[in-house]
Amino acid sequence: MDQCTHEVRLQHWKNIISQCQLRPQGQTAKQWMDENGICEQTYYRWQRTIRQETYAEMTKAGQFPATASPDTDVSFVEVPIQKVPSVLVPTDREAAPAVIRTATFTIELTDSISDRLLSAILREVSHV
Repeated sequence: MDQCTHEVRLQHWKNIISQCQLRPQGQTAKQWMDENGICEQTYYRWQRTIRQETYAEMTKAGQFPATASPDTDVSFVEVPIQKVPSVLVPTDREAAPAVIRTATFTIELTDSISDRLLSAILREVSHV
């Protein structure tokens, strides 16, 4: 296969793979392929080809950090755990369209939450 044909097919399969990744929640890749007339073996062969070519391009461009050699000493540092400050949640108990749960807390978000409060919550939760 010449380079031009390969590039056209590569782009075609990149589009198919992207569409499959945007399939409805709960639908498996196999179900999506069956609905769209995609051969499962061909799909995964092109997915592997795209990954290999992307990896080769990234390696050639030096986008991966150097890995440590086997004889490099490894050291560990203790990282203290910071307690997450309490976040106030509005007290009106209307239906919560979104809930954030961790092992230590639950936050129910309503449509009436202010942008400022939501930003503060997301900023704090992102550090958990």
